[in-house]
Amino acid sequence: MEPLSMLNIIEKFYTAFSNLDGDAMAACYDRDVVFHDPAFGELKGEHAGNMWRMLCASQKDKGFKVEATNIQLQDHSGSAHWEAWYTFSQTGRGVHNVIEASFEIKDGKIIRHVDDFDLYRWSRQAMGVTGFLIGWTGFFKNKLQKQTNNMLSKWEARHTS
Repeated sequence: MEPLSMLNIIEKFYTAFSNLDGDAMAACYDRDVVFHDPAFGELKGEHAGNMWRMLCASQKDKGFKVEATNIQLQDHSGSAHWEAWYTFSQTGRGVHNVIEASFEIKDGKIIRHVDDFDLYRWSRQAMGVTGFLIGWTGFFKNKLQKQTNNMLSKWEARHTS
């Protein structure tokens, strides 16, 4: 089977996300992928794929929507603008997150993926007053990353062998 073009792997990734197919998203990643975003910090390898599996599973039948646009490709790197609309489960508040993604690709697989978004904007939407008051602080970011990684560890303990 011929490897997917670099552009197609990014399109495939976001199509899978739109369909809440975490396994298909994880299949776009190299086994040694490095992922980074403000909410989880850095995740490597299987943990990065499992994060998408967990997030997709948590959004099934909950009105989740994602749109990826402006997918670009330069040599072995790529980028995309994507937006997600969902209900934050901890507070029941609606979130519209706007993300700029960058990718490094090797042999038809994503080896590095960085999602960048305004954590303070996100925190105000997801957390309301609490987000407004402390969402801009390093304390908030560190606490959020600890909580999200703890959630991922618990999910992995239940869903992986």
